[in-house]
Amino acid sequence: MARVYNFSAGPSMLPESVLNRAAAETLDYNGSGQSVMEMSHRSKVYEEIIFGAQSLFREVMGIPANYKVLFLQGGASLQFAAVPLNLLSGSGKADYVVTGQFATKAYQEAQKYGEIKLVASSKAQNFSVIPTLHPADFTPDADYFYICHNNTIFGSKWAELPETGDVPLVADISSSFLSEPLDVSKFGVLFGGAQKNIAPAGLTVAIVREDLLGKARKDTPAVMDWKTTVENDSMYNTPPCWSIYICKLVLEWIQTLGGLDALKLRNDYKAKLLYDYIDGSALFTNPVSPEFRSIMNVTFVAANEELNNAFVKAAAAEGFVNIKGHRSVGGMRASIYNAMPVEGVEALVEFMRAFEAKNS
Repeated sequence: MARVYNFSAGPSMLPESVLNRAAAETLDYNGSGQSVMEMSHRSKVYEEIIFGAQSLFREVMGIPANYKVLFLQGGASLQFAAVPLNLLSGSGKADYVVTGQFATKAYQEAQKYGEIKLVASSKAQNFSVIPTLHPADFTPDADYFYICHNNTIFGSKWAELPETGDVPLVADISSSFLSEPLDVSKFGVLFGGAQKNIAPAGLTVAIVREDLLGKARKDTPAVMDWKTTVENDSMYNTPPCWSIYICKLVLEWIQTLGGLDALKLRNDYKAKLLYDYIDGSALFTNPVSPEFRSIMNVTFVAANEELNNAFVKAAAAEGFVNIKGHRSVGGMRASIYNAMPVEGVEALVEFMRAFEAKNS
C-alpha cells in the first residue's frame, strides 16, 4: 500500500529517510549486532546515541551553554506537575496564561502546588486569539510565568513572547518544537512531547536554565526532579532508548535540510498555501485571527457538520488521513509538521478545491 499523507496532530509523520534508516538498522545498529530496542542504556554504544542526540539538540537550536537538555518520559502532561514541583519553592506563586486545552490542564495542575494566578485567558473567544496582556497584572515575585507556545487543538500561536523581566518564562512547545528558530535565552524552561516533530511517542524533551535546577520542593519525586535527571545524564531510570535514537536521526535530517532557518521557510510556505486557499474559499473557513495562526496546526470548518463529516470521509478515501478536528472542537485540522512534504499540502489544497466545486 502506498504511504498516505498523515495530518495527525500526534503521533505524526516522520521523515521517510529517517524511517528507512531506522528500518535498515533495526537488527544491527552500527555493527553492534543488536537493535537499539534491545541494547543496554548503560552500554558505550548507547551512550554515543543519547549524548549525540543531546549535542545535536544544542547545535540545531543554538542552546546556550548555561542550559541543560533533559530527556524525560511521561509526556508534556507530566511536566504540568513537574514545572511547579521544580520551581514553586520561592514565593510559591506563578502566573499562567490560558490559550487552549493544554494550557488549561497545566493551569489546573499547578493549582495543587501553590498560589497560581490566571493572568489572562482567551476562552471567551473560543481560543481563537492570544489574549492581550497587561504587565501591571503580572505577579512581580512570581517563581515563573507560564505559556503554551502553540495551541495544537485550536490552531493558534504566540506572535510575540510576553516580557516577564526577571521572572523565568516557561513554555510548553510540544507542537512547535524544532519548527523554526527560537531564542532559548528568552526562556527559563522549554519542554515538549516528542511525538509531533521530534520522535515517536514516549520521549519528552526539556531545556532548563542551570540556575533553575536544584529548586525542587522537598516532596518532589526523584524521577521528576530535573536536577536528578541532569546529574544522571537523563538515565536515572531506563530512558526511552528507541525514541531518543529516532530523535537523533531527525536532528541529523534537519541539518541536511539547512537547519531551522530553512525549515521555517518551508513551514511558512506550507502554511501559506493552506491558509490562502481557505481565506479565498466560499466553503471553508478558519476561526483563528490571522495574526495568531499556527503554522503547524491549521484548523478549518465547512459550512455545516454534514459537510465536515463528508469531507473527512472523502479525504481518508483519497489518502489524507487523521484530518478530523479534535473531538472538543470538531471540523477539520491539518497538522503540517516538519515531516509533511510540500507536496502533501499541495495535494490537500487540490482535494479541497475539488470538494468545494462538487459541494457548492
